[in-house]
Amino acid sequence: MKINSSEFVISNTDVNKCPQDGLPEYAFIGRSNVGKSSLINMLTGHKGLAMTSSTPGKTLLINHFIIDKKWYLVDLPGYGYAKRNQKTQGKISDIIRNYILGREQLTSLFVLIDSRLSPQKIDMEFITWLGENGVPFGIIFTKVDKLSKAKVNENVETVLNVLRESWEELPPYFLSSSEKGTGKEEILNYIDQVNKSLQ
Repeated sequence: MKINSSEFVISNTDVNKCPQDGLPEYAFIGRSNVGKSSLINMLTGHKGLAMTSSTPGKTLLINHFIIDKKWYLVDLPGYGYAKRNQKTQGKISDIIRNYILGREQLTSLFVLIDSRLSPQKIDMEFITWLGENGVPFGIIFTKVDKLSKAKVNENVETVLNVLRESWEELPPYFLSSSEKGTGKEEILNYIDQVNKSLQ
């Protein structure tokens, strides 16, 4: 699948104010600074679509982007940013929880994990929570261009092995690099397949 048009629609903190046209939504979430905005810009081929920042924890809102007038790509706030005060962190947790559990249009959630790191407790806990709540999701391992292929494979396998301890079936997963365009085709083709299955 190739994306021909992508445009920003709305930002807000209230799930009830999200678009009401019933189009499928694919949301992206991860720890702060995992490369979410860069990935969204790479997938859409629209460099300034999602605001990228070298400062972690900048996305504080639910951001909707309409893709080819057919589906939404949703940029959710990052979780687990240590420098936020507890009140802000609590608000963001509420925004994330309300969207993920309350949004009927959410078709699939993509959890972004930094491929350079060993399994992070916060990522594993979040994935467990998704499983407990029956939320359909996939995993995107980001920044794979920063390590050798062997090291990336080793790190990915370590994460998958942790998941295998409690999951009978692994979620779909993808390797990506926003700088190199790695994973673009695979991720978009997966979304395309899901969209076709909904028709």
